[in-house]
Amino acid sequence: MKNICTLNRLNEGEKCRVRKLLIQGNMRKRLRDIGLIEGTDVDCLKKSVSGDPTAYLIRGAVIALRSDDSSRIIVNKL
Repeated sequence: MKNICTLNRLNEGEKCRVRKLLIQGNMRKRLRDIGLIEGTDVDCLKKSVSGDPTAYLIRGAVIALRSDDSSRIIVNKL
């Protein structure tokens, strides 16, 4: 399926659904605590000028994630 990618590959305005978290440890717990789990819909809102971090809309909250972290989240583009 070519609509599968990592979260950091989304462009501004694109939407996706989380398939799998490849992150471990404290960051995985933080992401799960804010509701970023398998099946969650995410909107890519804004990339910073340098491209890192990127703002995402997750369950009604705007969350900025670094590319290093978002590259370990597998998603389906919607």
